[in-house]
Amino acid sequence: MEKNEFKIDIEEMMRLGVHFGHKTSRCHSKMKPYILGIRNDVHIIDLQKTKEKLEEALRFIQKIISEQKTIVFIGTKIILKNLVKEIALECNLPYISERWLGGTFTNFETISKRIKYLKDLEKKEKEGFFEKYTKKEKQQFKKELERLRKKFEGIRNLEKLPDAIFICDMGKESTAIKEAKKKEIKIIAIADTNVDLTLADIAIPASDDGISSVRYILEKVKEVILRTKSEIPNPKSETNPKS
Repeated sequence: MEKNEFKIDIEEMMRLGVHFGHKTSRCHSKMKPYILGIRNDVHIIDLQKTKEKLEEALRFIQKIISEQKTIVFIGTKIILKNLVKEIALECNLPYISERWLGGTFTNFETISKRIKYLKDLEKKEKEGFFEKYTKKEKQQFKKELERLRKKFEGIRNLEKLPDAIFICDMGKESTAIKEAKKKEIKIIAIADTNVDLTLADIAIPASDDGISSVRYILEKVKEVILRTKSEIPNPKSETNPKS
């Protein structure tokens, strides 16, 4: 295997603040092996270990994509949601960037029915079905469509449970992690110094608060996904949140 095949640059990660953890008072005991030191009462993450875990995550993602399996990107933190959506759309993969809906994985059948209802409403709207209703009733249908799109747009074509999820903030997405574990879905996650990184199958120790830190990691993920997809002969149709 080529040394540093993913071109992960520790100096660049440092420049982008990937190494900045939380205040020492918020440290989770499981993160201690990944902490290099303290600066101004803030834990500093060991970027050599970040590099190693990121490489492990990228190799796993490479395998998942080469087998034409599905990864869902999850990031509902306000500063990250647009970035998560952007990367997922560029990768042509499903995402959840709005509030996590309880039961998305553990009650997937019900979620699927709500998505079907959304698509039925969209079909009716396109065919002019709502034109026979009053202005007030049409507005109600429009509001319902907007509400459903906001909830389900990123997973509207997810026909079965995903094979893996990529979590951008383990603390924020604790419910998603619990549901994924119950359904035996693999968890890849960015782990800041305030979380139990052992809850993920592969945890990447890094800042989950700085958008530049998360972007660096997600761009590496995107590069691997797009390169791997391009190497698949006659790839099957992917889940496309845009359609």
